[in-house]
Formats: sequence, C-alpha cells, structure tokens
Amino acid sequence: MAVEAVKEYFKQLGREGQVQEFPVSSATVELAAQALSVQPAQIAKTLAFEDGDSCILVVAAGDAKTDNRKFKDTFGKKGKMLAFDQVEPKTGHPVGGVCPFCNPAGVKVYLDRSLQRFEQVYPACGSPNSAIRLTCGELFEYAKATDWVDVCKLPE
Repeated sequence: MAVEAVKEYFKQLGREGQVQEFPVSSATVELAAQALSVQPAQIAKTLAFEDGDSCILVVAAGDAKTDNRKFKDTFGKKGKMLAFDQVEPKTGHPVGGVCPFCNPAGVKVYLDRSLQRFEQVYPACGSPNSAIRLTCGELFEYAKATDWVDVCKLPE
C-alpha cells in the first residue's frame, strides 16, 4: 500500500509517529478537515495534472481553485487533470490519497503559494484516510518540490 511506503519514508526522516491514519475517510478536503478538526483551507490538497507519460502534482490550500490562465502561463500548457484510471498508475497513490511523497520517477511536485498563509498544513499520506501535519518549509523539503508557483485563486 502507498500509505506504508509513505510511513516508511517518514520513518527514515525520524517522523514515523506523525503520519495519522483515521477510522473515517479523509479523501476530500471537507472530510480531511473534519477528521483533523482544522479549517478546510489548511488541508494541502494534491492536484494531479497530465504531463505526457508522467504527471505534474500541484499541492494547494484546500480552499484554492486552479486558475486556468495562471496554470498555462506557468507551465506553458492547459492544466488537464488526470483521468480517474490514470491517477494511481501515474502518482503511485489512490484517488483520495494522492500526496507529494513517494511518487514515481519523473513526477514533478510544485507547491502553490495559497499554502503560505498557514504555519501548518495537512497533506494526505498515500491513502484516503491519512495525513501528516507539516510546516510549509517541511512540506517543500519532504515533497522534494521543484518550486513554489502561483496557479490558484482563493475564494472571494
């Protein structure tokens, strides 16, 4: 299971006890926020976009929406989300548990600036009922992120 690989990854970083698994689903922003008792915006959702044989992962705040113009300006192409049946083969994680950790070779991870409003955020950990609390700096480091990007818009 992907969650076991992520737990092993965090064990190597000395954070083995910090991956949380819930008895309920945390597969959506709303469910994750309920399971963690935090505001939905603090959920670091991982969005998977097509990129040839691989994919681009953008981790954004739970209340942020992809802005098509910003995405195209940043990546030089229209942002097309992976089809349901392509999510696990291309990310290594099931739908609802996609995360920026332990992805296949060639997957590029970017963090959206919408996350920078928070001291701590909560990305999934490879299953639809897991998460870990990280600072934005830790998330950037542990996700081996390529860069910070501005491809989302916040609610008005």
